[in-house]
Amino acid sequence: MAYNYKYPRPSVTADCIVITKDSQSKVLLVKRRNEPFKDYWAFPGGYMNMDETTEQCAIRELEEETGLKVEHIQQIGAYSKVDRDPRGRTITVAYLAIVNSPIYVLGNDDAVEAEWFHLSALPQLAFDHIDIMKDATRVYTQIMQNNHSHKTGPK
Repeated sequence: MAYNYKYPRPSVTADCIVITKDSQSKVLLVKRRNEPFKDYWAFPGGYMNMDETTEQCAIRELEEETGLKVEHIQQIGAYSKVDRDPRGRTITVAYLAIVNSPIYVLGNDDAVEAEWFHLSALPQLAFDHIDIMKDATRVYTQIMQNNHSHKTGPK
């Protein structure tokens, strides 16, 4: 495929926010191995390859960094603040995956550690991930409310 580089080329990344649907409501975070934000907690994610979609990137990065495999993800949004990444102009697309309960995970690749955190007790997050977390929590709550209303039916 030929590319026309007449225009600026921002980098594209994808992040996967994984939240449990049990009574604990925990989110999966990874501790970054490299700068920027070395040793900060972040969502599993990374740069998109030229031969994959952002969805495929989010799923791949999640598995590479934590060992967790998911099939179904839902887009939360795109994040494009000009200064969101000190490495350069980067746009990320964030996705939500919901799992039944915390699953054993292990930090791999760009992640030193992987750990489940209560939504009410998050550590300081890298990049603009606190903004993404707010949106992810909103989407998660909507999904859980919709699932509950489908199970209970109309009143």
